[in-house]
Amino acid sequence: MPNFTATDVPFEIGKAQLLCAGSDVTIAATGHLVWKALEAADALDQEGISAEVINVHTIKPLDEDALLASIAKTGCVVSAEEHQRFGGLGERIAQMLSTRHPAPQEFVAVNDSFGESGKPEELLEKYGLSAAHIGQAVHRVLKRK
Repeated sequence: MPNFTATDVPFEIGKAQLLCAGSDVTIAATGHLVWKALEAADALDQEGISAEVINVHTIKPLDEDALLASIAKTGCVVSAEEHQRFGGLGERIAQMLSTRHPAPQEFVAVNDSFGESGKPEELLEKYGLSAAHIGQAVHRVLKRK
């Protein structure tokens, strides 16, 4: 994946990074899927959908304030991670939403299956972790707003 973080941006544990401001949907991503989220945001912009992209580089502690502020503005969230759907970023966001700010959420993650070896882009496609899959999740969550 491309290195898209500037060298002068500090890495702070527990502090998410706003990478792209938006008003229609929040995409909270971690790991390799941060780049895919940025690609999805570009494609969604061509459709007239304004996506806010947040790099959630630490899940524990989770930057709840940053996420809640974004979701309060957009009204919905897509979590994107190169990880099992259970026990990761998406589930942690769902826990936060259930107690602090109920809102529609869609998950882009590995759906409870074992990983395989292969070329990274092929594996991302196989497990539904591409920019296109993030865009599809955005369309689903927007229908639930």
